[in-house]
Amino acid sequence: MSGNPFDDWIGRTEFATDIAAREPLKRLAALLDHESPPWPEEEVPPLAHWLYFLPRAPQSAIGPDGHPLRGDFLPPIPLPRRMWAGSRVAFQKPLTVGAAILRRSTIADIREKQGAGGQMAFVTIRHEISGESGPAIVEEQDIVFRDAAPNVAGKSTMELSVPELTRDIALDSSALFRFSALTFNAHRIHYDRDYARDIEFYPGLVVQGPFTAVLLLDLFLQNHSGARLSHMAVRALRPLFDGAPIRLCLARDGARVKLWALDPTGRAAMTAELTLETGKPT
Repeated sequence: MSGNPFDDWIGRTEFATDIAAREPLKRLAALLDHESPPWPEEEVPPLAHWLYFLPRAPQSAIGPDGHPLRGDFLPPIPLPRRMWAGSRVAFQKPLTVGAAILRRSTIADIREKQGAGGQMAFVTIRHEISGESGPAIVEEQDIVFRDAAPNVAGKSTMELSVPELTRDIALDSSALFRFSALTFNAHRIHYDRDYARDIEFYPGLVVQGPFTAVLLLDLFLQNHSGARLSHMAVRALRPLFDGAPIRLCLARDGARVKLWALDPTGRAAMTAELTLETGKPT
C-alpha cells in the first residue's frame, strides 16, 4: 500500500439498533463464573455494550478468516489479517436493561504503519451509543490490519506497577468459544486451531482481546463493589493463547486504576487504565 487510498472512507457512518436484553448479561455472568454478578441488576455493566449490535452479515458475505467481507462499512484494505488493537471508552451514563439502544458508528481515522511484522493499517471507529435517556457511551475502537507474514511480537519495554491484586487464569477452547458466541464473532483464530496455526502462524487459539479486557475489568469490579467508571482505555500489546497461564494485575492510585495482563513469560500482553467517578463508593 502506498499513500492512503482510503481517505474517502473517513467519516463514513452507519447506524444500528438493539435492545439491551438481560439474557446476554446472564450468559456473560456464567462465563465469568458469577452466581451473583458484581454489577447492578438493572444496568448494563461496563464493556457489556459489546454484547449488543452484533454483526448481521449473511453467511455468503463472510470472508475466509470468518469476518464479514470488507467494502461495505469498513474499507477494503487488502491486508488479510485483522485484530482488535484497543479501545478508549467514555461511560456517560448507564444503559438500562431492557431499553431500546441506538449506535452511531463513524470511521474516524485510517493510518498506515510499517512495523516489525510488516505493513499495517489502523482503522479507528467511533461508536456513540444512546439509550432511552440520551447519550450513554462513546467508544473509540482501533482495528489493525496486517499482512500475511508470520507473527513478530514487539518488545514490551513499559514499566509496570507493583500489583495490589492478581488473579491467575488459563482459558481453554470452550471459554473462547463461549465468548465468541456471546459476541457473534466468527474469526477463526479463536476456534479453528488448524487455521490459526497454518494460515495466521499462531502457536494456538488466540484469546479475544475484548475477552481479556472484560477479565481485567472484572478483577476490578469484584474487588470494588459500587464503583462507577467514567473512562477506560485499553491497549492490546501481544496475543495470548488458550491453555497458557495469564496473570491479571491491578494497582490503584486514587481515582485511577491500572490493570494489565501478563503472558507466561511475564511480558505485558494488555494494559488498561480506569478513571473512576469521584464521590462514588468504591
